[in-house]
Amino acid sequence: MERRTSSSKPPAKRRKRAKKSNIASTALGKEPEKRSRKKDAPKKGEAANRELNVHVKTAKRREYGSTLWLKRQLNDPYVRKAKAEGYRSRAAYKLIELDEKFALLKPGARIVDLGCAPGGWCQVAAKKVGAKGKVVGIDYLAMPAVAGADVLEMDFLDDAAPEKLKEMLGGGADVVLSDMAAPTTGHRSTDHLRIIALAEAALDFAEDVLAPGGAFVCKVFAGGAEGDLLTRLKQNFETVKHAKPKASRSDSAEKYVVATGFRKTEKAE
Repeated sequence: MERRTSSSKPPAKRRKRAKKSNIASTALGKEPEKRSRKKDAPKKGEAANRELNVHVKTAKRREYGSTLWLKRQLNDPYVRKAKAEGYRSRAAYKLIELDEKFALLKPGARIVDLGCAPGGWCQVAAKKVGAKGKVVGIDYLAMPAVAGADVLEMDFLDDAAPEKLKEMLGGGADVVLSDMAAPTTGHRSTDHLRIIALAEAALDFAEDVLAPGGAFVCKVFAGGAEGDLLTRLKQNFETVKHAKPKASRSDSAEKYVVATGFRKTEKAE
């Protein structure tokens, strides 16, 4: 009898078929999710809100410092936010933060904004006080009109400026705001003394025009030469605090002094 020889090749292995998932056995009867190495695509609107770093090339006639300033502006989230929400400057968010912390701006209040250009603080104040309130601003720089605010184009340090502001206000003020800043010289001590001089001039006006219980907000710079200013504030206000809003750049030495609960003294009258 002829013997059958076995094949030298091993029998082919049968491939196991993948078991189909039983949809009924998954949680809540849902079909199992497919795994993928690709990351989930951003939801609608997320891509538009994603912050992109803007690169700025140095132009032939543009100085390097100007290029750095422009790059910082274009990549500043508060600049973008201000543009999207219709505010004229990123500084508007400084006042918004101060108001949220100290409850400065109330419906029907009378507000004076010293150094108001380009108008961001006037916009915030007018929105908060409403139609029954009053917002008066002053700046020597020209600026477009702000809805709900009266702006005087004049140097605040002009001798006639305080009286004109009081006439426009038509009564006592509930809040005096000062975001004034003197032109910088590059010499830190000199610049600090200049801003303190402006702050003292603003306080002189505030002590004259504020109604009892009013508030005073003023920009100063860290430097240690504000002792006399703080002494006056503590004498004429119930509480005096310093604040640095998040909207204020971290590399800036600016901060704000916020005095509330004005006490009308004989010296201030």
